[in-house]
Amino acid sequence: MTLTEKEKMIAGQRYVNNDPELAKDRRRTWKLVNEFNDTMKTDPDAGSDIIKKIFKRTGKKVDIQAPFQCDYGYSIEVGENFFANYGCTFIDVGKIKFGDNCLLGPNVQIYTVDHAFDVAERNRGVEIPGPVTIGDNVWAGGSAIITPGVTLGNNVIIAAGAVVTKSFGDNVLIGGNPARIIKKLK
Repeated sequence: MTLTEKEKMIAGQRYVNNDPELAKDRRRTWKLVNEFNDTMKTDPDAGSDIIKKIFKRTGKKVDIQAPFQCDYGYSIEVGENFFANYGCTFIDVGKIKFGDNCLLGPNVQIYTVDHAFDVAERNRGVEIPGPVTIGDNVWAGGSAIITPGVTLGNNVIIAAGAVVTKSFGDNVLIGGNPARIIKKLK
């Protein structure tokens, strides 16, 4: 059985990003995201209801400040008591999963896709998903960037401006570019 490009993407396999089905999904999500961003100006409670339509799963309490951007939404899961400040961007080609009690500062960016290294493949639109998994009680400072394939444990603090290119376990403060352990937390 041959998989569609969407099925390949969801399965974490190489896929072609200019597929019509995926383009349709992105347009649908962009409309909802634009509706969310506009609604947040006047009715934050209604904005949270829109996010619950966009994301695959949320906890009861999800608080995202506008503007917010994502590609698909159906690859994003957030736990209970989730907060994302102004300007966060989730490139959610691969899965993005947050545990409970996660806080994101302004302009945090999460990327779950790499373009093909081979020029011919890249020009054809081939991309490679890389999921991002974030544990419970994680706080990401403003303008932190998390790249494809990263897993973070519980009780992690990411310093503002950090570029997280590899995975880290529990109870650490990480920072820098590329991020490294600055100190162990109790």
